[in-house]
Amino acid sequence: MARGKCRGRKAQAPRAPPPAASSSSSPTPPPPTPTDKEPPINALPEHDLCLILRRLAPADLLRAALACRRWRRAAARALPRAPPPLLGYLFHPAGVAGPFPLNPTDKTFHPAVFMPLDADASKRVSLALSPSEARGFSVSDVHLGLVLLLPRALPEGLLPRVLVLDPASRRRALLPAPPRAALPGGDPWRGKRMVFGVSVLSRAHPSRLSFDAVCFTVDGDRPRAWVATVRDADCTWRAMPRSEDVRVDFDPWLFEDRCVRAAGDIYWHICNSSRALKLDPRTLDFSYLPVPAELGDRFKKYRIGETPEDGRLCMAALDDDMELQIWVRGEAKWSDRGWLLERRMCINKALHAVPGLPRDRMHRMACTWLSDMDYARTGKVFIQTWGYGRYSFHMDTGKLQRLEMKDGKEHGHPIWAYTLAWPPAFLAPED
Repeated sequence: MARGKCRGRKAQAPRAPPPAASSSSSPTPPPPTPTDKEPPINALPEHDLCLILRRLAPADLLRAALACRRWRRAAARALPRAPPPLLGYLFHPAGVAGPFPLNPTDKTFHPAVFMPLDADASKRVSLALSPSEARGFSVSDVHLGLVLLLPRALPEGLLPRVLVLDPASRRRALLPAPPRAALPGGDPWRGKRMVFGVSVLSRAHPSRLSFDAVCFTVDGDRPRAWVATVRDADCTWRAMPRSEDVRVDFDPWLFEDRCVRAAGDIYWHICNSSRALKLDPRTLDFSYLPVPAELGDRFKKYRIGETPEDGRLCMAALDDDMELQIWVRGEAKWSDRGWLLERRMCINKALHAVPGLPRDRMHRMACTWLSDMDYARTGKVFIQTWGYGRYSFHMDTGKLQRLEMKDGKEHGHPIWAYTLAWPPAFLAPED
């Protein structure tokens, strides 16, 4: 072999360079990056995505939350404005009372029933009360998927036991009465105490029977909150001090024995009064909420609730001319004790459809009153008549519908909206 020659692969001739692109042709685009392949909605900031999800109905919001972790976080932030899914209504049925001037209500006690919105809800929800529980307990509050019941017969001054039901999961617990040791130094107010119901404060997690509840009493001339903390049926009570800022300077029997919940706070209506008692669930402080001076001091003249569209604190009232008024909180030159009249509508025409209801102004005013707002935020209010039935009135459509059961009984007062525990377990933060 001749010296100087390589023993490997033969050398290849160099390749010719590619021809230069002409000035008239467009440059070759760069290869696509991974971000270019993502859908455009992923480029939205999370705040904007949350604003979009807030416009969804509850069922669609839950479907969106299952898309990915980012959407789940945004859906959790959008939850407060979405009303909980409504499954039906709870109430104690009532017999039809005789016409004016007979007794306006039937005093016969009937066990609580659940009226589902559809057949699916009737399969998922059940009170499952025993015969003795059905006869001996009445509903005091319904909130966050829980139903709280109190004994019907309770000696004056004694704090009650509380029966707690979760109708969707069939879980239950019978909470003991607050012990005497809950008050340091004994219980000097036992002989001057009146109990006005129990209410759900919060629920730690919808998948367990863990919640906080408050029992409202008037000890002497001051309101007091008794707080029950329940963790998987293990209950502890603590007594809050009597309120120093609120004095009950009227007959405590004028308090209604159940609360209403609106805009994050808890309220008790007071008969023949121009104010309502308010409890802040975060601080457990009591205060009085004045009602518009225009409404006067009439029995069941007004009802506290929430606006259907955005959940603002509002007040519904029915005046002597059968005009339904909706007041909202606001400050302006023309405000009335911090309330603004936002909406008014005459329901006389709708009431003409009630068989036998008197048409003259004085008799109709005596036979018709506003009993409640629908706390499911459906846009309905409940109308009670003296001997002519109970009705729901839709403020947007003007439809009046009689609330009557198949056996002829009426939906009793109050009517509680039963909703799912909200938010669902996979969106609620663990405690």
